[in-house]
Amino acid sequence: MVQLYNLHPFGSQQVVPCKLEPDRFCGGGRDALFVAAGCKVEAFAVAGQELCQPRCAFSTLGRVLRLAYSEAGDYLVAIEEKNKATFLRAYVNWRNKRTENSRVCIRMIGHNVEGPFSKAFRDQMYIIEMPLSEAPLCISCCPVKGDLLVGCTNKLVLFSLKYQIINEEFSLLDFERSLIIHIDNITPVEISFCVGYVAVMSDLEVLIVKLESGPKNGERVHHYPHKTNNRIRRTEEGISNEISQLESDDFVICQKPLELLGEKSEQSGLSVTLESTGLADEKRKYSHFQHLLYRRFAPDISSYVLSDDIKLHSLQLLPIYQTGSLTSDGKNLSQEKELLSLFCFFSLPHVGYLYMVVKSVELMSVYQYPEKSQQAVLTPQFLHVITSNNLQCFTVRCSAAAAREEDPYMDTTLKACPPVSMDVCALRIQLFIGLKAICHFKNHIILLTKAEPEAIPERRQSPKRLLSRKDTSVKIKIPPVAEAGWNLYIVNTISPVQLYKEMIDYSNTYKTVKTQSCIHLLSEAHLLVRAALMDASQLEPGEKAELLEAFKESCGHLGDCYSRLDSQHSHLTLPYYKMSGLSMAEVLARTDWTVEDGLQKYERGLIFYINHSLYENLDEELNEMKLVCGFILEPRLLIQQRKGQIVPTELALHLKETQPGLLVASVLGLQKNNKIGIEEADSFFKVLCAKDEDTIPQLLVDFWEAQLVACLPDVVLQELFFKLTSQYIWRLSKRQPPDTTPLRTSEDLINACSHYGLIYPWVHVLISSDSLADKNYTEDLSKLQSLICGPSFDIASIIPFLEPLSEDTIAGLSVHVLCRTRLKEYEQCIDILLERCPEAVIPYANHELKEENRTLWWKKLLPELCQRIKCGGEKYQLYLSSLKETLSIVAVELELKDFVNVLPEDGTATFFLPYLLYCSRKKSLT
Repeated sequence: MVQLYNLHPFGSQQVVPCKLEPDRFCGGGRDALFVAAGCKVEAFAVAGQELCQPRCAFSTLGRVLRLAYSEAGDYLVAIEEKNKATFLRAYVNWRNKRTENSRVCIRMIGHNVEGPFSKAFRDQMYIIEMPLSEAPLCISCCPVKGDLLVGCTNKLVLFSLKYQIINEEFSLLDFERSLIIHIDNITPVEISFCVGYVAVMSDLEVLIVKLESGPKNGERVHHYPHKTNNRIRRTEEGISNEISQLESDDFVICQKPLELLGEKSEQSGLSVTLESTGLADEKRKYSHFQHLLYRRFAPDISSYVLSDDIKLHSLQLLPIYQTGSLTSDGKNLSQEKELLSLFCFFSLPHVGYLYMVVKSVELMSVYQYPEKSQQAVLTPQFLHVITSNNLQCFTVRCSAAAAREEDPYMDTTLKACPPVSMDVCALRIQLFIGLKAICHFKNHIILLTKAEPEAIPERRQSPKRLLSRKDTSVKIKIPPVAEAGWNLYIVNTISPVQLYKEMIDYSNTYKTVKTQSCIHLLSEAHLLVRAALMDASQLEPGEKAELLEAFKESCGHLGDCYSRLDSQHSHLTLPYYKMSGLSMAEVLARTDWTVEDGLQKYERGLIFYINHSLYENLDEELNEMKLVCGFILEPRLLIQQRKGQIVPTELALHLKETQPGLLVASVLGLQKNNKIGIEEADSFFKVLCAKDEDTIPQLLVDFWEAQLVACLPDVVLQELFFKLTSQYIWRLSKRQPPDTTPLRTSEDLINACSHYGLIYPWVHVLISSDSLADKNYTEDLSKLQSLICGPSFDIASIIPFLEPLSEDTIAGLSVHVLCRTRLKEYEQCIDILLERCPEAVIPYANHELKEENRTLWWKKLLPELCQRIKCGGEKYQLYLSSLKETLSIVAVELELKDFVNVLPEDGTATFFLPYLLYCSRKKSLT
């Protein structure tokens, strides 16, 4: 069962003063509502909390069966019925309809307007009639491009929005029938269209395809409607005939439920083909398609007639746009509207399904309704569902999915977002009597109610009971023109910031309890704000600033929750606190430092945050930190002085065993804030680890490494280098492992500290020949190699201390060769590698012999390899392979004459001939 919170997403409501019972209604951009009743469409101005007012009205050809508005092009399109015939008409320039009797122009689609008539089309409403060979059943407008998709039996017709340029000052909106999508054996009940994505729904089936441009494996668009795609025909002819025979004998063939995602949906059995009808081949917008989703549901076999209880409804494609990354001051880097994510929703009466359909197709959420639904609308923030007597508001995961599409750093230590898989919940189930239809635009929900005859007197007596709210902020405005029996309501949704604040207040009921309920509600509040920010183009500057502040605040609340938990998700403390913008001092000030039985209590999440934050060289002062009851403000919690000697406290000994990283970070903070000197800190760790003055414990080495990472200003860099390299060399020469596990690996240090450089590639080749080294041994070696490869290390200072590290071992050899390389002794290094590790010579040359040292390829390496090949021996094949690679490089670098001069006089001509030929031809090749 979906969890229900008693929140208040709905605000004030009012009744639309329409005169006749609506047949259809829809929103019109940011400020209008269209209501079709009888043979007329009324437009109402909708502005914030004010009463909606009639704006204009215009007559239709007949009763309106379907109605849709396109913000792109600002036009209204309707399917109208008259004398049992249906018509498709678009109403353009409707904002210039001054009065109901104002003049209206009517023209056919594609009709060119002559110059003298252009002024009439510019200054008054005009209607575009779009004839079809078959009756239109449903319509959908692309919210981005304004293209119109029309559903007919077994096919969809695409009308591309275009403009006729009349002159420099005026262009006329028009359509062009550009594509027909044939889908055999399907009668579309609803369709939805968005930038090439097409969703079509029958009573029990949903199909989603993506129209694409450009060639695909030589496929072309079919230009004749009788051509079909035989590869994916619904059934073989024989089977089809057999089924028809069975049905004629009073049998009903029911196919089993089926869900096919991605390419597998091609196996649905539906035959889909494209027929180009408009633009020239080279200008076609869509030339082929890609299958994305097919879903089939089973009918209720208890009745011969298809029951309404299992018919699908409310098909909708919901786009979320990428309007540019938000900067710290809330400004957008780009305002261009670009599709970021697309979601598809459809529903059975008791279950709703929400899919993500852009980069991957997957089922995100399943909504179980407490009673039979009639219609639903999906928004980036909520799913609104109506039953016969309730308006229900469910949360959605669209912003969570879109955030992961938009930001590659999501779900790392830098950024986090509640998971898409998190259970959805109901924020409100609001009483309404006789709900029939719903639509949504901007921050308004439009509801049509029609009470049963016996309920009408009660509604007249107490109209306020239609929307039961304890919240005193709800104001019900009912104009006197409201007609008994039915009403069309505008329900205003409250602002995201206001609802966010209510959710935060609600979450405080769980604050003292370590349950997932608090995190769930805070996550919902966080996603609500995320969704609002993703549509930042619709926000006022002040509202955007409020949302950004709420976003940071929600991150702080989530960080607080995860910091108190000791679970598998406690690591989320770090990214949420980072996104909150709180300094470490502010985070620690929020922490509840409860002491029980004289012992400090803290959980894994907070420790994870503290350790990572300290190791990441944060650009913030640490002098306000309250680490473990304020180590920095009160150093005596860790360190005491007795007769001039440093003495670690019992708490320090406890941290050494349980949280050595936390202890190192704390002492580092004390040193940065001048609470302990360099020599005192070294002495502290030696005493703490019970080592004499001549023995260096690993925890002290960890502290020195942390000093390098933190870049403390008072530390003399070369002295710190000397301490570390001396210890690395001593342990390597003695093959002495560290007394405790190092807090950081060489990889950690390379990633966190610029003083540790990337180890040269040829070093890895050299080291790989030593299979006897254990893990601790290689870690010390890698750290020493990384320091030598770093930009800050003084190579000359280390040479006198390398003597204990023998070149007889691969480890010692690598360090010696590295140092000689940094001193630019390349020829000596080549000799050493040719003798000890020939397989590393070419990687060494590729990395080191560049620019002014490139001549060593043919002046040093080439003759040395030739000489050693002459001598033969067990390394002959290695030398020969290296010679071939060297010749390939030299042939590229030198001119033919110079290349011939560097070759050995006693060489075999056939061996060198391919390289000579390449050298001679390279000019013509370039």
